[in-house]
Amino acid sequence: MFFAFYVHHLSPFLIQFNDQLGIRWYGLAYIAGFIAAFYLMKWLARNGYGSLREDQVGDFVFYAALFGVLIGGRLGYVLFYRPSMLSEDPLGIFRVWDGGMASHGGIIGLIIFSAIYARRHHISWTGIGDNLVAVAPIGLFCGRIANFVNGELYGRTTTVPWAIQFPAELLDRPKEAALAIEQTSKIDASLNNVPTIIAAARHSVQVREILAGVLTPRHPSQLYEAFLEGALLFALLIFIRLKFKKPDGVATGCFFLFYPIMRIIGEAFREPDAPLTGPFTRGQFLSLFMFIAGIGFLWSTRRKYVANRSL
Repeated sequence: MFFAFYVHHLSPFLIQFNDQLGIRWYGLAYIAGFIAAFYLMKWLARNGYGSLREDQVGDFVFYAALFGVLIGGRLGYVLFYRPSMLSEDPLGIFRVWDGGMASHGGIIGLIIFSAIYARRHHISWTGIGDNLVAVAPIGLFCGRIANFVNGELYGRTTTVPWAIQFPAELLDRPKEAALAIEQTSKIDASLNNVPTIIAAARHSVQVREILAGVLTPRHPSQLYEAFLEGALLFALLIFIRLKFKKPDGVATGCFFLFYPIMRIIGEAFREPDAPLTGPFTRGQFLSLFMFIAGIGFLWSTRRKYVANRSL
């Protein structure tokens, strides 16, 4: 080996009060995404885009964040990735601070909430959706950056020069975990379990040096996904939204096409966090249904547009 790989040692806390309590980067990422969505949706409404009035944006974003993103994302995680929790640990569903959110669940939650909101306020659902999908990638970007800071959802093994070694790997690989415990306990007897070792790696150079010889270099797939699902998808959708003020539904349909493409590409570099479905990871498999829905959505939107022009 001609160079050393970076051993991930970022703390999940901006400010930490004890082992479990503190201000976490993950929570701040959600807040940053909601704030960005609020201001951008207000700007779009002010300039005549979509069905929402500017004075409706605040309430919509608040309840969309609560019922769509948070509840939908958590339930999606439980149903898609941890269904055993329903019977084995039902109270664990409410322990969101332990981690576990699914972007597909959040998307489904937003679809349901925005449809109900549009119906109650007698406005166009796609008129809401076109603005919503244009700002959603900002939240996805913030979430993926937080995944990287947490050292979770790491990538597949690789030897590219920018590969990173993630201590959280020890939670999934018993052989490497046993070796790490054996070696780190020699310098500190309290380092006799994986969570303690992961925590120690954040401030101990000596522990990181030991882990560098144990851990596998991996793709920083969280950063790939932040670029694909966040930055690139945002650039595409905001361009489409500003270009196609009418008919309603174009940006929404494009989101259902482009997000699955970005997710499928990103997941090719990510270590599967659930059993495969054929050759597909869980995220890729769920994205296929979104892609099919996107084709149908754009086809339906075009039909309506052509019909309206012919009147």
